[in-house]
Amino acid sequence: MIVATTEKASGYTVVRTLGLVRGSSVRVRHVGMDLIAGLRNLAGGEVYEYTKLLAEVREQAVDRMIAEAEALGANGILAVRFQSAEVSRAAAEMVCYGTAVKLRPEASVPAMQGE
Repeated sequence: MIVATTEKASGYTVVRTLGLVRGSSVRVRHVGMDLIAGLRNLAGGEVYEYTKLLAEVREQAVDRMIAEAEALGANGILAVRFQSAEVSRAAAEMVCYGTAVKLRPEASVPAMQGE
């Protein structure tokens, strides 16, 4: 599956647009994580616990979007975007969406010398 934030995938032609696909996940913060984050807030710097939490929720949203695209018969998703929102003081949603497409490799173009 080719997943790209661009409108086109280099080396491929869109032969069919299958429609919007999306994936989302809502995660709740852990009380222990909030305590550690509060301590780090005093000292400054990155809150690794939240960074890890957001990375996990982002991956889950992408996986769900890809599963939706595969169910449509897509082999690519273009114009992928992410959006997050606070659902409550302790929960956040991550949404990933894009356009599911059927891609075909373009005819081979001879490589230029030095590539």
